[in-house]
Amino acid sequence: MQTSADLKRAAGEAAVERYVRDGMCVGLGTGTTAYYAILRVGTLVAAGASIVAVASSLGTEALCRQAGVPLVGLLDRPIAVAIDGADEVAPDFALTKGGGGALFREKCIALAAERFIVIVDESKLVERLGAFATPVEVLPFALPWVEREIGAAFPHATIRRRGGDTPFVTDNGNAILDCGFGAIDDPAELEAELRAIHGVVDAGLFTNLADVVLVAQAGGVRDLPRTR
Repeated sequence: MQTSADLKRAAGEAAVERYVRDGMCVGLGTGTTAYYAILRVGTLVAAGASIVAVASSLGTEALCRQAGVPLVGLLDRPIAVAIDGADEVAPDFALTKGGGGALFREKCIALAAERFIVIVDESKLVERLGAFATPVEVLPFALPWVEREIGAAFPHATIRRRGGDTPFVTDNGNAILDCGFGAIDDPAELEAELRAIHGVVDAGLFTNLADVVLVAQAGGVRDLPRTR
């Protein structure tokens, strides 16, 4: 019986095998599924492939160095393909991302890439986003203001912590609010509303960005059809 780790490995490796080629610059995401894609890119580089990567977090940078994958900065080279996981995937390929706290850099890479490949297992597929709390990255000085503005309409917004009372800090030095919005009817509209609040850096709602969603399941990895 396949474990969750088995499915993540299958999705990550399939994305690299299907979409990464010698000579490419690739964007590499953050998280437990992207981890396997990074390792697979490392095996290609070790075998002689000329591949460089743009990393979406300090953790991914460290993993790329361990795997022997050369790093470049955003837009130093055209990004042919970006590969990353997601916390939720809706039928129209709208995503919730940011469970690992790297949403801002992940969105930078997804926007810059010619193709954005999302890798998940079946547990991440939902009819509507919102069961997973939406991460919102916030400048620390503005955190009380943003928390009040969001909380006026949505009371279930909590400051992410590493454990105990220690606030989580992103690679950009910012805080994260995890917001329980419930079922989200229009992710693009909500994203625009959140980003209009002074002090919000970004929201973990990714709309009209994913080109391909690969879903790992018992028996293999399939392409998710876009149905809306």
